[in-house]
Amino acid sequence: MSTTAGEVPVAGVGLRPVAVLVVIFTVREGKLQVLLIRRSAAPYQGWWSLPGGLLSPGEGPDQAAVRKLEEETGVRDVYLEQLYTFWDLDSREGLAVAYFALVDARQAHLAQRQEWPPAWWPVDGLPPLAFKNEQVVDYALRRLRAKLEYSNVAYSLLPESFTMSRLQDVYEAILGRRLDKRNFRRRMLSLGIIVPTGRREKEGRHRPAQLYAFKERRPVLF
Repeated sequence: MSTTAGEVPVAGVGLRPVAVLVVIFTVREGKLQVLLIRRSAAPYQGWWSLPGGLLSPGEGPDQAAVRKLEEETGVRDVYLEQLYTFWDLDSREGLAVAYFALVDARQAHLAQRQEWPPAWWPVDGLPPLAFKNEQVVDYALRRLRAKLEYSNVAYSLLPESFTMSRLQDVYEAILGRRLDKRNFRRRMLSLGIIVPTGRREKEGRHRPAQLYAFKERRPVLF
């Protein structure tokens, strides 16, 4: 059986198109936000959707996800994790290999396009999305919230050094709820994933706050 770009044989059903989708999260203005693009062609022309597209010849899903993310948004060198393979998100009955990515908002330099540039949207205020993409966002959000409980994944959303308040802001934005300040501080320090840097930063009118850093800026489970 011969195949074309973006198609793979699936047992019992023949050739099916294969695409990648990337849910890229950041924390901006105190809210968890996701990066969306507007489609320039049918179907769903003008609709918002997740970055992604079909695989190129000889390309694997991981490579395609990195390529499409940079081509369509300008975002590169981010934490990227395969999420799930979705079936039948569109009328072509294709496969969509979904990923989620995390980036510090200050390091996300978006592509500048005159027509339909990419844009950040709060996860609790998304517009109607093409190809049932809201299902992918929901799945990615559940995965991200779960990973906070057993990994240091939040490092990808923060600069090299940060205050405890800033770290708590990130956790609260992801979880969608307020956390007790004292309990949060105790838990973070007991996990041993962050360390004081010995430096301080002034926050508003308050006295300078201790700066912390993650021991590892790579995925670590605990």
